[in-house]
Amino acid sequence: MAMTKADSRCEFEAVVTHEDTAEVVGSGDVGVLATPRLVAWFEAATVRVLAGRLDAGETSVGTRVEVDHLAASPVGARVAVVAELVEWDGRRVSFDVRATASDGTVLATGRVRRAIVNRERFVARLGEAAG
Repeated sequence: MAMTKADSRCEFEAVVTHEDTAEVVGSGDVGVLATPRLVAWFEAATVRVLAGRLDAGETSVGTRVEVDHLAASPVGARVAVVAELVEWDGRRVSFDVRATASDGTVLATGRVRRAIVNRERFVARLGEAAG
């Protein structure tokens, strides 16, 4: 699939709230941006890159996340979240991800991989597994 550089990237800003902290999400006991919340932001950015590019009836699901969380972010911090498509191989899509503080400090880097699946079949398999 041919994509332009602009099409292959999503960037948005998030502000760290109390609900985003490690103590609230259960990944630690301090009031700083939780790694699981950061991962959720990265995945949201990858979903936005794929929006409108999948065939009817398709969706994408996360399959692998690799993140180095390099610096802490307190409540109130502004975080720029970026996902850039680096590989589209059949049903597998890979993104480089990065989070940066407003002062330019790199907070986290990593890679997110997603699989493109048929939504109806995917949901049907969930029902079969539960039964």
